[in-house]
Amino acid sequence: MSSERELAGQARAWPFEEARKIVARLGGPELSKTPAKGYVLLETGYGPSGLPHIGTFGEVARTTMVRNAFKRLSDIPTKLFAFSDDMDGFRKVPDNVPNREMLAAHLGKPLTAVPDPFGTHDSFGAHNNARLKAFLDSFGFEYEFQSGTEWYKSGRFDPMLRAMLNHYDEIQAVMLPTLGEERQQSYSIFLPVCRKTGRVLQAPVVKTDAAAGTIVYRDEDGALVETPVTGGNVKLQWKADWAGRWFALGVDYEMYGKDLIPSAELSAKIVRILGGKPPEGFNYELFLDHEGKKISKSKGNGLSVEEWLAYAPPESLALYMQQQPRRAKRLYFDVIPRAVDEYLSLVEKLPSEEPAKALENPAWHIHDGKAPDNRAAGVSFAMLLNLAGVANTDDKDVLWQYLRRYVPGATPENAPYLDTLLARAARYYVDFVKANKKFRLPNELERAALADLRDTLKRLTDDTSAEDIQNEVYEAGKRHFPKEKLRDWFGTLYQVLLGAEQGPRMGAFIKLYGRDNVVRLIERALAGEDLGQAA
Repeated sequence: MSSERELAGQARAWPFEEARKIVARLGGPELSKTPAKGYVLLETGYGPSGLPHIGTFGEVARTTMVRNAFKRLSDIPTKLFAFSDDMDGFRKVPDNVPNREMLAAHLGKPLTAVPDPFGTHDSFGAHNNARLKAFLDSFGFEYEFQSGTEWYKSGRFDPMLRAMLNHYDEIQAVMLPTLGEERQQSYSIFLPVCRKTGRVLQAPVVKTDAAAGTIVYRDEDGALVETPVTGGNVKLQWKADWAGRWFALGVDYEMYGKDLIPSAELSAKIVRILGGKPPEGFNYELFLDHEGKKISKSKGNGLSVEEWLAYAPPESLALYMQQQPRRAKRLYFDVIPRAVDEYLSLVEKLPSEEPAKALENPAWHIHDGKAPDNRAAGVSFAMLLNLAGVANTDDKDVLWQYLRRYVPGATPENAPYLDTLLARAARYYVDFVKANKKFRLPNELERAALADLRDTLKRLTDDTSAEDIQNEVYEAGKRHFPKEKLRDWFGTLYQVLLGAEQGPRMGAFIKLYGRDNVVRLIERALAGEDLGQAA
C-alpha cells in the first residue's frame, strides 16, 4: 500500500470520509471488488426545464471531489454520470425565453418533444442539455452526459420498468401514504405518454399486467388505453424515477440537498423492493440569500454562477462549495472577497505542505492534488479593492502601474492570473464598495499617530520590505496607543485612509500603493480633506 493511500485512508477531509463509504460498500480496503458493471458510478442529476445554476455547479464540483478522493483509496475505475431528466413533462413556460406563446402550446410534453424556442436545437430539452454540457465543460469537469429520454426510448430502462411493474403494488404501498387523500385516488408510479397528444399524463392506472408488460390507464377523454411500460411509452413519477435510475444504472454514490432527504429515503425503499442496493448518499445544506432565506431558482434570490464569476475566479466558488457542505451558508455578493482571499492563501500553501496536511487542504480537493500556478505574489483581493479605492479608479492599466512596484517584472502577459484577479476586483470595487465607503477625520490622538507614521515613512527607502514597513506601522501605533488599544490604531488607518472598517495588512498595502503616495494620503487626511474625492 502506498504512503499516499495510507494517508488518504486516515484523512479527515469530508471528501475522503465519503470516499471511504464507497470503499466499505465494495467490501472494505483489503477486499474491495469491482462492481459487475466494471466501474464505480457516481451520479449527479439535472432537470433541464431551466438553465444550469449554482446548485448544479456545487453538486458536480463536490461529487468530483469525492471521486478524486476515491481514486486515492482504490484502483477500481470510476465514472461520473451527469444525468438529465429530459423526458420530464414540460410544466411551465419560463419567463426568460423567446417564443413563449409557441411553448405554451406544448405544455405537458416531454422536454425533448418541445420545440426549441431559441431555434438552435431539435428540442427545448436538447437546448438546455447543450447548455449544461457547455457549462460543465467550461469548468473542466470530467463526466459522461446521460439523457433520460435516450434511456427510456432505447430500451435500456426496460428491465427496470418491468421490475417496477412486477412490484407495482408494493411500490404503490410505499408511495401512497406520502400523498394527500385526493392525490392518492389517481396516483400511479407510471405516467403514460399519450399517443394522441404526446403529453406525459397524470392518469389513473386501472389495471396492470406484469406478464404482458402493460398497464391500462384512463385517458383524458375517459377512454381506457392499454400501453406497454417499455420502449418510452411511459415515464416514471420522479421519486420512482430516481429509484429506477439508481437500480438500472447501478449508482454507487449520489449527493443531494437537505430538502430531498425524505425523497431519497423513499427512493431507497423502492430500490430495495426491486432487489437492488441504494447508493451511498450525502445530504448537503442549502444556501441562503442575504436575508437568510433559502435560495430559490424560481425566485431568483441569491447569487448565480455568472454573477460570482463576474467578480472572482471559479476556484473561489469551488472553495465555497468545498467548505462545510453540511452548514447553511449565505451565498451573496459580500462573501466573495473573503472566499477569494481564502483560496489564494490555501493554494499558496499547498506546494510546501507535508503530504498528510495537504490532503486536508481544500485547495488539494479543488485541484485534485495538483498545485496550479494560481498564486498572486502575495497580493490579496482585499488589497486590490483598497488599491482601487485609494487610486480612485477601476482602470486596470492604471492599477497595474502600482502592481509593478509590488511585484517587480510582473505584467498582464506573464502574470495572467493576477491580471484576471485585478480586473474582477476593480469591477467588484465599482459595483459594491465605492458607494459604501465612509471616510472620517482623525481625532487629536489619531492625528499625532498619523503624523508620526508619515514622518517614519519619509525616512524609509524605496527598497524597504513590506514586512519591515509593517513593523514600522506597528511601532508608530505603540508610541501613541496603549497596548490593549492597538487594534484601534489599525482601525484608524482603515477608517481614515481607506474609508473602511476592515482592511489589508498595512505593510503590504503601503508597499503596493507606494510609500510616497501613502505619505500624501496621510497629509491630505491631516489637512482635513475628503479622501473620498480624487486628489
